[in-house]
Amino acid sequence: MTARGTAVVGIGANLGDRRASLATARDRMGELEDTRVVASSSIYESTAVGAPGPNFLNAVIVLDTGLSPRELLTALHGIEAAMGRVRRERWGPRVIDLDLLAWVAAGERASVTSTGSVDLPHPRMAARDFVLVPLQEVWPQLELDGLGVAEHLARLPADARRIVARHDGGL
Repeated sequence: MTARGTAVVGIGANLGDRRASLATARDRMGELEDTRVVASSSIYESTAVGAPGPNFLNAVIVLDTGLSPRELLTALHGIEAAMGRVRRERWGPRVIDLDLLAWVAAGERASVTSTGSVDLPHPRMAARDFVLVPLQEVWPQLELDGLGVAEHLARLPADARRIVARHDGGL
């Protein structure tokens, strides 16, 4: 195990009971070894990226964890598999998608950077409003590549915005 950290996980689903899938994934993250959920954003609906498909429901979960980024990513993939996620095509429809977006060491403000097989912060998160908008709710002071969440959101071009609705009642 590594030192304690705060992890940011993006969750999304566009197949089946999307809201139930998000809630189940959040609950399972809270059951991981030496990990607890400390914040959950509102739920946002967005159009699919890359491949056509039903709209996604998305949220951001903040975890306090003793797991390293690699251990946490492996555990997240395990949750996806247990929930029926099958990786067929990149950005294809899925019952659940869990992305490790950032991992911040205790006392720091910015995510650790890539180490080995884990890309941190997530290489595409600053280009996705369905990540930045919920992240701004739960951790607006997080720094990504030297900029705050609001600064990244302000730089996002209008044609890159995919959120179509905010759903009442968070996770």
